Amino acid sequence: MVMTRGLFVGRFQPFHLGHLYVVKKLLESVDELIIAIGSAQYSHTFRDPFNAGERIWMIRSALDADLDPRRYYVIPVPDVNDNRVWVAHVASYTPPFQIVFSNNSLVKVLFQEAGYDVQSLPLYKRELYCATEIRKKIVANENWEHLVPEKVAKIIKEIGGDRRLREIVKKDYNYHDTNNDHKFIHQL
Repeated sequence: MVMTRGLFVGRFQPFHLGHLYVVKKLLESVDELIIAIGSAQYSHTFRDPFNAGERIWMIRSALDADLDPRRYYVIPVPDVNDNRVWVAHVASYTPPFQIVFSNNSLVKVLFQEAGYDVQSLPLYKRELYCATEIRKKIVANENWEHLVPEKVAKIIKEIGGDRRLREIVKKDYNYHDTNNDHKFIHQL
């Protein structure tokens, strides 16, 4: 029997319950799944607050509780900022794969043009499980822990990721008025 391996690229800033659902669903259709952490070289910004090592730790901690770790890889992939070579760049960091899972239009086009089978991701409560919205909630000191796996929330708190995000926003945007946090956060 031929083994199938799929590729799922994301930034996972942070890895949330929607991501967990997607990984479990994808593993129903492939033998192994490569979870590629895109933009791996970025950290300490509002868009990318966690470094690659922290994201690997979050993902592994969340998945190892429920899934056989022999069925997935978690691999950081830095950006090259050149769409002409991006697919080959991603492939150079990973084991061979036959299927690419994405809902990103550019990712779909680039991998299709390179000859890969590209399939859409099953979305799960996208209005609730959105990393940007989770980061906004963290910055605004709103309840966010229920949106990520328990182990991910624990890691974010252990590394001070919640404080980091609030500090980054203050420094990046020179924002100090705590009475208007909610309004400011929705402008991000």
